[in-house]
Amino acid sequence: MRKGFVKALIELAQKDKDVLLLTGDLGFNAFEPFIQKFPRQYINCGVAEQHMVGLAAGLALSGKKPYVYSIVPFLAFRALEQVRADVCYQNLNVKFFGVGGGFSYGSLGCTHVVMEDLAVMRTLPNMQVISPADGMETEAFVHAMHENKNPTYLRLANAGEHSIYQAKPDVTIGDPVVYHRGEKLAVIVTGIQTNFCVQIAKELKEQNVNITLIGMPTLKPIHEDLLLKELNGIEKILTVEEHSVIGGLGAAIAEIVTKHGWQGKLERMGIYDAFPTQVGTPDYLRTAYGLDKESIKKAIVKLTQN
Repeated sequence: MRKGFVKALIELAQKDKDVLLLTGDLGFNAFEPFIQKFPRQYINCGVAEQHMVGLAAGLALSGKKPYVYSIVPFLAFRALEQVRADVCYQNLNVKFFGVGGGFSYGSLGCTHVVMEDLAVMRTLPNMQVISPADGMETEAFVHAMHENKNPTYLRLANAGEHSIYQAKPDVTIGDPVVYHRGEKLAVIVTGIQTNFCVQIAKELKEQNVNITLIGMPTLKPIHEDLLLKELNGIEKILTVEEHSVIGGLGAAIAEIVTKHGWQGKLERMGIYDAFPTQVGTPDYLRTAYGLDKESIKKAIVKLTQN
């Protein structure tokens, strides 16, 4: 995903000299192409994330377009006061990129395995929240974000994500993405788990089990009318996310379907009100916490049978 982010940012910086990349002493082995091309549009703020967000707010007030990059816990939590008060309160055109969402930094333990960032960012007034599926979708959303002036938070996986798209897709912030249309059961997924669900939907189709698979790369705003249209006739929903079930995708979908009087069964897959206490690779932790491909497939099959 970082490659897609950097590629899109280079393309934007070539066209718009107001685009600036700010980092908290991170992104090495990724940002060199940008730095070489646009040294005057790059600011390494050092290990000072709160200062970095305040600086971004000042730059936005001066007409610049800052793109702020750090790892998720430093950006979504350490600098939360500045994100809220300096940027969101003034509705400034600052874009935030949190790298290492979910289990990406699983080898560094619970301080770096963050499962609450999407929920926190969703609660902030004026903030848009995006969790793309792969590098191509990331690239597309970086371009889409440039077209609006809202504060926006985009969650990046660190490494190891699988590609879904072979070319940059057309995206619209807020729109659901329909990968498969089926009957009765809809699986709604966001972020890195999307690839697992795409594979599962194909495997089940070969077994004459047709599910509706909807990607939700945008968690805020969500175009409710488009989502509800795709849920017409659906009796069961399963949401899948590498995030807490509190305040994330599952909560967002529950809020929408409840408001509109949907009558059906909703189940959520994610982390349930707990800090991950194990340490290991992302794949190891997904298996340990029931968010690997086989666990998701079992949950889907069980819902199709009940």
